[in-house]
Amino acid sequence: MGLANFNPNDNGCDVDLPQPASDGPHIGGPGDVYSAMDTKKPLSSGHQMPGAAAASAAPTRARPVGDVWRGRVDSGDWNAITDEVNEYGGALLPRLLDDEETRRIRALYAAEDGTFRATIDMGRYRFGEGEYRYFNAPYPEPIERLKQALYPHLLPIARDWWAKLGRTAIWPDTLDEWLDLCHHAGQPKSTAILLKYGTKGWNALHRDLYGDLVFPLQVVINLNQPGVDHTGGEFLLLEQRPRAQSRGTSTLLPHGYGYVFTTRDRPVRSKRGWSAAPVRHGVSAIRSGERHTLALVFHDAS
Repeated sequence: MGLANFNPNDNGCDVDLPQPASDGPHIGGPGDVYSAMDTKKPLSSGHQMPGAAAASAAPTRARPVGDVWRGRVDSGDWNAITDEVNEYGGALLPRLLDDEETRRIRALYAAEDGTFRATIDMGRYRFGEGEYRYFNAPYPEPIERLKQALYPHLLPIARDWWAKLGRTAIWPDTLDEWLDLCHHAGQPKSTAILLKYGTKGWNALHRDLYGDLVFPLQVVINLNQPGVDHTGGEFLLLEQRPRAQSRGTSTLLPHGYGYVFTTRDRPVRSKRGWSAAPVRHGVSAIRSGERHTLALVFHDAS
């Protein structure tokens, strides 16, 4: 497909991307994730809810019976997580998926039953080396439950950032309301992603922008065990500092743990008060083995 056929409105990497020929949805770039709960496809069951949860920086909704994923999210020290994100643009979250859950999500990659809406060869579009698939909605249960649990904790950070930058925070109190706004604005396509890298695989620095409506934070979860399933494959952030050299960070994500990071830009202190620092993310080269990532984006795509 020639450059004349590229649509600049379909990109998530600040480059023009073609439309997949298989089912026709517009795509965004690689990411490192709506209806009622009872429509979700179950992936695992029989979990018991953790008892204790640390104090949260945000209010949480009533937890559905057996919602172990909300318990894991709530167990994080969200004051410390917020401080870390404000300082570095990203922060490690608690373990969000157990061994069996990560295995079962990895196994979904081969599914040809409508679980995914599109499959992207990263090498073809010069995004890096590897492959990723966009989930169809409704999502498998852990994905939907994790997104619903994370949103109330991320929302105060997002609103604080926009206040510092003098922007109007447009995000409502619930994820469902926010996604409804995305859909009415012409962004109806699901954005949760399952990525797969083999040896020498990598992900180019990019931002997951799928339309005008963007939530400024997103989460990735490493579905493999570093040092056992793969070596290399560190998660990368590159922040463009105001009137200064860019700053990079590298994090080796533990198995099943989440990592929250900046989607597009964030406020950093400058001589004029607060300035927006653009942030891109990627994955360093896999030296050996195989690495899978679940990416949770909190806005949908055009």
